[in-house]
Amino acid sequence: MINNSNTLKKKYDVHDEFVVSTHQGTGYPAKKQHYFFLNLKKTKNKLKSQLLTIISIIIIILFLLLRYCYSSGLSVNSLKYKTIGSYDFHQDKVPAFELKYAFRHGVGQFQDFHEMLEVDEHDNKNLEISSLLDSINKKKEGNTNEANNKLQLSTTYITLARMVNRDPDFVESYLDYARENPSMANMVNLEWNMDELVLAPNLTNRDTVLGLAIMASNAYVSTPHEGDWRNLTDPWDSHMGHGWDGNGVRGHVFVCENFNIVVISLKGTSSQGLPGTGGEKDTIENDKINDNLLFSCCCARVSYLWTTVCDCYTKSYTCNENCLEKELRRKDRYFQATLDIYRNVTALYPNSTIWVTGHSLGGALASLLGRTFGLPAVTFEAPGDLLPTRRLHLPMPPGLPTYLEGIWHFGNTADPIFVGTCNGASSSCSMAGYAMETSCHSGKVCVYDVVKDKGWHVNMLNHRIHTVIDEVLLKYDEPAECKKPEPCVDCYNWNYIIDRDTDKDDDTDKDDNTSDQSNSNTNTNVVSSTSSVRPTTATLISTTKSLTLTSSSTITSSSTCIGRNFFGWCTEYGVGII
Repeated sequence: MINNSNTLKKKYDVHDEFVVSTHQGTGYPAKKQHYFFLNLKKTKNKLKSQLLTIISIIIIILFLLLRYCYSSGLSVNSLKYKTIGSYDFHQDKVPAFELKYAFRHGVGQFQDFHEMLEVDEHDNKNLEISSLLDSINKKKEGNTNEANNKLQLSTTYITLARMVNRDPDFVESYLDYARENPSMANMVNLEWNMDELVLAPNLTNRDTVLGLAIMASNAYVSTPHEGDWRNLTDPWDSHMGHGWDGNGVRGHVFVCENFNIVVISLKGTSSQGLPGTGGEKDTIENDKINDNLLFSCCCARVSYLWTTVCDCYTKSYTCNENCLEKELRRKDRYFQATLDIYRNVTALYPNSTIWVTGHSLGGALASLLGRTFGLPAVTFEAPGDLLPTRRLHLPMPPGLPTYLEGIWHFGNTADPIFVGTCNGASSSCSMAGYAMETSCHSGKVCVYDVVKDKGWHVNMLNHRIHTVIDEVLLKYDEPAECKKPEPCVDCYNWNYIIDRDTDKDDDTDKDDNTSDQSNSNTNTNVVSSTSSVRPTTATLISTTKSLTLTSSSTITSSSTCIGRNFFGWCTEYGVGII
């Protein structure tokens, strides 16, 4: 035992530098080393526990940061998803868009003509958009890349209620059926996906709103390049004017190939009387017809001095609803041309995310197209679109308020067309021959209160897209907050009749329309206006020869105005149905 202790003593005297003294026969050096390693092990465990705690905190912080980025759209700009399911960091911070295609679609006698122009760098210069971009770049601090025509838009994800089957053939067949059988349209059970995650523009970002406004402005710019138009229908004489050269709808297509996003920009109204945007004389006539069809109470029947754009007016403040809906859905109207443009864009980009935008009439068409196919739509200074939405029987998610859909209307309080005050005998619109009588918007409204903030007066000049870009969007540091619109009713003093006997083909001549209207008193009932912003469920009451459509389930009699003079004053009262 003594020998073993001496051996152990010698071992620690020689090899253990931490032993200060040893005592023969006690075994003390071995116990001290045991305690040392035991304390060292405890220290390691403590450090390991602290390290795991720090890592856990870092993971939680990263999770919260990624969640914030996801909600603000930053993750979409930094991640590029691959087909194998993994992802890689993208080099660009935000999607950059450039003009790729331009479409023109004929109306009237050229309704079957549809052409497409593939835009290259040379055509981009010919479109004369660099001057506008340069002026904006000079106003934006730190942006010296004036030669770059790409537009950058930030993105975010939103939840939309969309139809499961959005194939253009299926949707148009439903719209045709709803037009021919309006009483049965509400009974068609469409299949809806009520919480689909959709990539949309981030409208809390100022540059994104500005970029979309520039796209809407570009749709007004005509190109001098004539040689490379490709016919999408049967060959026809390219010099027969429409679209750029004449009557028709124009659409510019901006593409971000890296993010697989496409933006369709639709041209608005060209007018000499209204300083809205461009002054292309060839499109003025059809622009005015479609404006008066979409945004008037009944075929632009403002007074007896007006020539109506359709034959649906029957008597004082009474309109044939069937006739009016058929006029809107005629194949030679702008809405059908817009559907055809969308069909061709989806053929070019079948798997892409599609957004739509536009100014004035183009904005209203963009909102109608967005609602039809469940697309994010951003408009600028668009007239009230809820009335044509209901007249066209566009698919609407059951039980979902319109302000929860992916439609945003940007406008300012000094624009009489946007706020719905450009009507009446003395208004600028009426003097120019436009019956802009709607004020109710679907979706959300994003209003810049320039009357309060800047002291502006209501003026038609404030409707111009360049005024909106230069004096509103660039002057405000933040975009206007998008809110649900205030409750409103369009055409509250009009009565609409629904008559089965007026159902006929789209090409029926005016004499037949007049004959049917003369017999409407015996075959029709009165219909109250249904253009309220608050969606209501229509109640159908069947009779032997007529249908009555009301905005509520209660029918009461009251004294209403049945005759008015030129200034809108009531001159005759009678019993009506509310």
